[in-house]
Amino acid sequence: MDFIADFDLTHENTLGLKSAARLAAHITNVDELEATVDEAAARAMPLTILGGGSNVVLSESVEGIVGLMRIGGRQRTEQSATDNIITAGAGENWHEFVAWTVANEMPGLENLAGIPGTVGAAPVQNIGAYGVQLSDFFLSLTAYDTQNRKTLTFDREACGFGYRKSRFKADPGRYIILSVTLALPRQWQVTNAYAGLEKFQADARPDEVMAQVLALRQSKLPDWRVLGNAGSFFHNPVVSLAHAQTIPDAPRYPQPDGSVKLSAGWLIEQCGLKGERLGPVGTFEKHALVLVNHGGATRADVSRFSALVRERVKTRFSVDLVQEPIEI
Repeated sequence: MDFIADFDLTHENTLGLKSAARLAAHITNVDELEATVDEAAARAMPLTILGGGSNVVLSESVEGIVGLMRIGGRQRTEQSATDNIITAGAGENWHEFVAWTVANEMPGLENLAGIPGTVGAAPVQNIGAYGVQLSDFFLSLTAYDTQNRKTLTFDREACGFGYRKSRFKADPGRYIILSVTLALPRQWQVTNAYAGLEKFQADARPDEVMAQVLALRQSKLPDWRVLGNAGSFFHNPVVSLAHAQTIPDAPRYPQPDGSVKLSAGWLIEQCGLKGERLGPVGTFEKHALVLVNHGGATRADVSRFSALVRERVKTRFSVDLVQEPIEI
């Protein structure tokens, strides 16, 4: 294994934060992963795995070893009477993977098109958009257990999926995802309940839906390659019905357990923070839930602005916002 000293991570995170790793290594297979885990243990250094860097807030100096996940490959491994079974390596670009499934007549993921990051990161967050979550199609994954030094397989139940959460998010660092297997239904049905997709009916084509999803994302979310961002920066908070009723104008999304999910973006906007800026960090002018790097920002800049947003929302609505990206 080749370990690169003082590796520049500025272009390895979608926020575009200035950052460098003390040591870094490219991981393209399980053997390289095991060697990286062993090296970190031998040096008594922390190990961080980065995929697309779309859900992290990096410090200027990341101590330890950063493993850049590059395990690729994608294929249909089985076709049952009801599903197309597909498997992809953890280092595959998520959007390119979605586009590949649609182009090869294996639809289902089109509502998740355009989400930055890698396939391996998708189960950690249980990514979701436009009425669809990864867990809707999840079958299994393989992951390397850094504690017991062996590869394991997890089915859907073992992953502990919830709203933007999973077993892997709850126990960070222990399991490194290697591949993900999904079951996409052969009898496809459009998911069109989300605003902007309601025009699509039963005769819609998956590629048309994907194109509309991408257009919707482009209309309100900045391209991270142009304006650094990590997508939605806070979770949509879930509160009691009684609490939701104290905010009468807020958009509400009732949950099965009787609680209510609120729009974090709406709460932030009501606090007058849409388009607000503190130094190089601010909220996007078209979407208050997205924090952007106007150039040259550091983790400290992001933390200051994030704290300002949380304080304003807490003061006005008595709602605690939870940050989505992980600080490293």
